[in-house]
Amino acid sequence: MKAKKGFTLIELMIVVAIIGILAAIAIPDFLKFQAKAKQSEARTNLGAIFTTQVAYFGEKNTYGANFTALNWGPAGKTMYTYSLPDDTITNTKGDTSCQTPAGSNNAVTGLGFTMEADGNIDNDATCDNWQINDAKVIANLPTSDLEF
Repeated sequence: MKAKKGFTLIELMIVVAIIGILAAIAIPDFLKFQAKAKQSEARTNLGAIFTTQVAYFGEKNTYGANFTALNWGPAGKTMYTYSLPDDTITNTKGDTSCQTPAGSNNAVTGLGFTMEADGNIDNDATCDNWQINDAKVIANLPTSDLEF
């Protein structure tokens, strides 16, 4: 008689159970790493805005209060809303529930500035808020649900 080839139902069930356990362990970590990757957009764009503000200050001896004056805009679609006292660039990708209106937590004076990036990158009730100032201090504000 020939030997039967193949897997038994028990063997297949064990393999499926092992895959399920591995997925249950890996998916939360994957989502956390995915959110951290999305946060890099805010950090990169805030750094670019800082550089633009410094260059603007070098020419005009004051900081810019809107993105038109700074001649800055993000490349492509964004997960965050970027705001200065007189201007807001709204996110075009992702959840729009965390948009901060222009001027709310932002300030531009002749000697300094503070601006913010807000977004909901993990689709929960908590917003992710980043802020940069004229001393190039980038901080994840305490209301954020993820820290970098």
